[in-house]
Amino acid sequence: MENDGYLIPANSKKSMLILGFFNVTDLIIFGTGLFITFVLLFIISATDLKSAVFIIAPAFIVSFLLLPIPNQHNVRTFIYNIYNYYTNRRRYFWRGWCIKKNEK
Repeated sequence: MENDGYLIPANSKKSMLILGFFNVTDLIIFGTGLFITFVLLFIISATDLKSAVFIIAPAFIVSFLLLPIPNQHNVRTFIYNIYNYYTNRRRYFWRGWCIKKNEK
């Protein structure tokens, strides 16, 4: 055995994330949503339920987008994968592993 019998843990990519959940893009999106929410809190006075929901909506939206889900990083990457699946070409060309590149 070359690696002294150690196996790579299944969650080894999680150690590359900030706090185990976020990458830099996630934190930028989260910070922007919170900043917009704080700006709206100072600009708009919440006198009724509609204005309060409008003020807090950016924080709720970015929190939903960064919510971790199984088999995906978070909801944002899941939506991105769905978008790519339906907008990109889905015809895959198979060349095989034993055919030389110049042969047809």
